[in-house]
This record gives sequence, structure tokens and C-alpha cells, in this order.
Amino acid sequence: MIVAYKLWHGYWIRFPKHTKFSLGSKIDSLFLETAEQLFIASHKTKEQKIYYLEKASERFDLLKFILQISWEIGSIDIKKYIALSEKLSEIGKMLGGWQKQTKTP
Repeated sequence: MIVAYKLWHGYWIRFPKHTKFSLGSKIDSLFLETAEQLFIASHKTKEQKIYYLEKASERFDLLKFILQISWEIGSIDIKKYIALSEKLSEIGKMLGGWQKQTKTP
């Protein structure tokens, strides 16, 4: 998550001014909220983890959606969008695996 956020942060500082403080700020918040939920989940019991992983997953899905919107309106170019999407895809697989492992009896 840290690697993806560092990549995003480098892109965000160069976001167009007209979307930097709307879409850009929302994406930044969602990155941090997702990381926060994952951090909290890592310190909980197996039963408690489920709630925090679901919250992280919700934030993560919204992050991907808002990022796609920013690409579609031209606030982020295709190369940067692809680079971020690849990192987010890896994170999504890990998050899904963690959720599956946590829900298994």
C-alpha cells in the first residue's frame, strides 16, 4: 500500500489545479483511509479483522472508481493510470486473500 501511495502522491502534486482539490484530494483521502483500515485490521483478532477488512475493501473499491473518473476526464494520463492500476490490482488480490483467509473457519 505504501508503494502505491508514494506513486500516487508523486502524481497528485502535478494534478491539474481545477481537479487537484476535488478528485485529487478525494483519492488521497481514500488511499489513507484504506491504509488506516488495513493497519487497524492487522492488530485485531481474527473475528475483529472481518469488520476492518470489509471497511478497507469498501474504501479501496471507491478509490479505484474515483481514480478511473480522474483518468476519464483527463486529470491523469493513461501511463500514470496504468502504473497505479497495476499496483492497486496487486493490493486488491492481497486484500481479497486476506478477507477469504479471515472468513474461513
